[in-house]
Amino acid sequence: MDHITQIDSPLGMILLSSDGESLTGLWFEGQKFFGSTLSDEHTEQHVPVLEQTELWLNQYFSGKEPDFTPPFSPAGTPFQKTVWDLLLAIPYGQTVTYGDIAAEIAKQRGLDHFSSQAVGNAVARNPISIIIPCHRVIGADGTLTGYAGGLERKKKLLSLEGSLLNM
Repeated sequence: MDHITQIDSPLGMILLSSDGESLTGLWFEGQKFFGSTLSDEHTEQHVPVLEQTELWLNQYFSGKEPDFTPPFSPAGTPFQKTVWDLLLAIPYGQTVTYGDIAAEIAKQRGLDHFSSQAVGNAVARNPISIIIPCHRVIGADGTLTGYAGGLERKKKLLSLEGSLLNM
């Protein structure tokens, strides 16, 4: 059974879910794939990991890079998890392109090329927004593209991190 709670953020309501031990979901209200990994059985209940996540978000939205990460366990395919692991390697305040991630996957797999579109699909299905920083992925030409939570939120998240210098 999942435990859920909703919190208000500067960018709108956020739904958090947990299996009781780890964070399993963090979605902005109305975002694409909202609650996609949430089980049918869930109860509104604060558990320690949800409280830790709320503290993390408070630090983040105050403009500081959080100094801890709550335990998390996103549900996804092996390929999606590979992409999400690469997202976790993007430093706070920096961005990479979908092509950069595709090139890294190609390198890991010993391929000459890998599909940026496949990467984009995996990024879009990230069930733990912000903490797994899918907002730090931009288009090849440096434009803000594709964010399940909406481009305006993506812009605000990047601005909060100081990475909107030339965008």
